[in-house]
Amino acid sequence: MAVGTGVADFLISELSPFQFWLRAILALVVALGLQIGVNYANDYSDGVRGTDEMRVGPIRLVGQGLAEPKEVRNAAFICFGAAAIAGLLLVILSQSWWLLVVGAIAILAAWYYTGGKHPYGYSGLGEIAVFIFFGPVAVVGTTFVLVGHISLVALCLSFAVGLLACALMLTNNLRDISSDIESGKRTLAVQLGDRRTRDVYMLAMTLPYLICAAVGLLGIGLPGGFPKGVFLVFVSLPLVYLPWSSVHQGARGSDLVKVLGLTSLVYVFFGALLTIGLFVSHA
Repeated sequence: MAVGTGVADFLISELSPFQFWLRAILALVVALGLQIGVNYANDYSDGVRGTDEMRVGPIRLVGQGLAEPKEVRNAAFICFGAAAIAGLLLVILSQSWWLLVVGAIAILAAWYYTGGKHPYGYSGLGEIAVFIFFGPVAVVGTTFVLVGHISLVALCLSFAVGLLACALMLTNNLRDISSDIESGKRTLAVQLGDRRTRDVYMLAMTLPYLICAAVGLLGIGLPGGFPKGVFLVFVSLPLVYLPWSSVHQGARGSDLVKVLGLTSLVYVFFGALLTIGLFVSHA
């Protein structure tokens, strides 16, 4: 969402500052509502199925008996409701009614990742969904409601953001391969196996920087159309070494919990630096 706002600022939105930031804040509410909601939904669905019983990782409310399943499910619905209301306001302001369909699909995707009788997250499709909704949908969608058109720059940079989001999920699924096999979950990591999952993780952590390099170089050769400020993301590149090398060297179990934290740190710094670089490019 932040990157999409940065792209919109670089492209110079025709909205007044008040309208621009109102829509940006609403987009933020949508993003946070979906993100927090899907975490609660996953906690609930995995917990009631019992697939979290052998899990090594962050605390799970239902799986560890810290909260009633109904309470966690309701928390997910409240978050989805907040995202839906903010999204509806965005649709009304932008008059882009087709976004209602996108919003509905996003909420359904968040719930059915681990919910329902046939959760697609148990069939190896989780990373694809994360890439689509945390990448193109979030970045391109935010840019669209702020500038009124789909941007090539937003699309390119959305791939970088989506890949890093995939790296986060891959870390989780790599850690849980053994327990997922026992519980019948056929995640992408289970299907690829340990070694190839590690290779895909390292690729997902590397490609975002190559994408930004390509966009930045185009900004030098084709000034005005591509932001040179994206090179700022390379300040975060040293942070990639620790989780990248840990995965490469075969980190397992609790060590992958640390990798998850470091990958999250890379994700946050990368997004923040990319957003700042986009705003600087406009200035």
